[in-house]
Amino acid sequence: MEYQYLPRIDSPADLKKVPREELPKVAAELRDYLVTVVSKVGGHLASSLGATELTVALHYTFDTPRDKIVWDVGHQAYVHKILTGRRDRFPTIRQYGGLSGFPVRDESPYDTFNVAHAGTAISGALGMAVARDLRGEDFHVVAVVGDAGLTAGMELEGINNLGTLQKKMLVILNDNEMSISPNVGALAGYLNRIVHGQAYHRLKEEVEKLMLAVPRLGPRLLRLSKDIVESAKTILIPGLVFEELGFEYVGPINGHSIDELLDVLARVKDNPQPTVVHVVTQKGKGYLQAEELPVKYHGVTQFDISTGAFHKAPAKAPSYTAVFGKALCELAEKDSRVIAITAAMSEGTGLNEFAKRFPDRFFDVGIAEQHAVTFAVGLACEGLRPVVAIYSTFLQRAYDQVIHDACLMRAPVTFALDRGGIVGADGPTHHGLYDLVYLTALPGIVVMAPKDENELRHMLYTALTVDGPAALRYPRGNGMGVPMDPEFKRLEIGKAEILREGGDIAILALGSMVYPSLEAATQLEALGIHATVINARFAKPLDEELICCLAAEKQFLVTAEEGTEAGGFGANVVALLQDRKIPTSVLRIAVPDRIIPHGAPNLLHAKYGLDADGIVEKIKNYAHECPVRTELKFRSLLRP
Repeated sequence: MEYQYLPRIDSPADLKKVPREELPKVAAELRDYLVTVVSKVGGHLASSLGATELTVALHYTFDTPRDKIVWDVGHQAYVHKILTGRRDRFPTIRQYGGLSGFPVRDESPYDTFNVAHAGTAISGALGMAVARDLRGEDFHVVAVVGDAGLTAGMELEGINNLGTLQKKMLVILNDNEMSISPNVGALAGYLNRIVHGQAYHRLKEEVEKLMLAVPRLGPRLLRLSKDIVESAKTILIPGLVFEELGFEYVGPINGHSIDELLDVLARVKDNPQPTVVHVVTQKGKGYLQAEELPVKYHGVTQFDISTGAFHKAPAKAPSYTAVFGKALCELAEKDSRVIAITAAMSEGTGLNEFAKRFPDRFFDVGIAEQHAVTFAVGLACEGLRPVVAIYSTFLQRAYDQVIHDACLMRAPVTFALDRGGIVGADGPTHHGLYDLVYLTALPGIVVMAPKDENELRHMLYTALTVDGPAALRYPRGNGMGVPMDPEFKRLEIGKAEILREGGDIAILALGSMVYPSLEAATQLEALGIHATVINARFAKPLDEELICCLAAEKQFLVTAEEGTEAGGFGANVVALLQDRKIPTSVLRIAVPDRIIPHGAPNLLHAKYGLDADGIVEKIKNYAHECPVRTELKFRSLLRP
């Protein structure tokens, strides 16, 4: 497509120079550019395609960045980035050093709030509206929320508070009947009934016309009939939840009609009370493949635009997610107590097959991680074995429930934490770097991390036998391609595995760091450094006996983990040795205690010394700095 307007739009001010009747052309150009770029670099496609006209209308109507637009999650904000001065940099999106895939305050003044986890828009926007009024300022605040976002408890808390405070604020409900997976729950059904139940609006218009047509008495009859018309709402529109909560409700309106959007926004922008504008859109709009398969094209890798086929090298091994899903199905076949729970991520957590095979034992609770955990505890209280499949970064949202409900009640709930460690292009909001800290701090929980996909199967089986809460965290991406044992094995709780013997040092590696540590040990051997390599398996409980013995025997210990160094596995090993009063040195290899940017995982692993070469380099440097323990023969470790 040859672009007529897009090259001239470097800000919303430039957008406003486009004649209103030409805005559909701008939307078409934006869609074409969006598909062209994302097909080359990957990213979140379907959501942004669906919100194209809405984004154009918002920036055409409001005076951004003075007026504040707060996006929920941010999957739908790519067009927003293009329109706000980042068009030329858009091909760098989600690449190391490039644009973030989500709104980020440090990236642009038009990004008013950092997002990426669902449910924050209304609360954040309400804070801005209150601050505006306290400071005597005058600007508009708009929260753009997906219909799936309303299943997040925090969004409902924000609605409740906004309805009470009655602040001037606009909530755009972008309703495409999807989150990442299809929406579930009563709220989704309520919105669907609104969309398909327009009888009230038609009745109201007809009654008004009839009353006003009566000579002289028309206005009086209209006033008298208002109570009758309003009472019809309860019959013809189910719930009226928003109006009952103190909002003016407008809609539903066609989210792909720029004219309709502009007319409605112009009418409601200065409403003194909080207002909900219900906008109906189609996820993937404008790209046929994404319209037909919105889940598949939610987040994409490189693909061919003409066919929609993804450019993906054949996997040499199944993904950890797929192995988990298959193993859970096998275990559920043998044990009818096994239940699977997810929070709007059935495909992302590998539970689609489970949902098909065991529909009565599968529960997608929507974007409601807190509820998912406590719901699972309730199931466990009645003798079932629930498995909560959730991304590591999202379990953070239910930390109180993990403590208060699962741990304090010693409930046998299994937490399957996908995306543990560095996840790549989604960046800081999605890196699973903190689970080893926030889980191992809790009493009575078992925390595991498999070295490969075969061990993942055994850990899942083991977790289901634990008489209390248990968690296993595994990385994003494909496994190691190891042979799979035909039968499940129960691992001894708290016992590590010795993979390689060496007399100088010991590397205690956890989960995804085991194979890089083995490779590093081979390189160290060539340098005259002989390393024992331990597959720790358990972050809690630690194999205390083995760790203490190694500390007494080796020149120093090395811990390796794909998590933050602040309070993680290595910190717990150091605390153990200090408590046992064992004098030794420990080199902790972990992710540094800072915000980790987005970028390809292999690049970030290398940057932070989490690959084999990085481990070797860190050990060599530490060996030269570490004082020699006189009671041990150090051999050639300190050769110049």
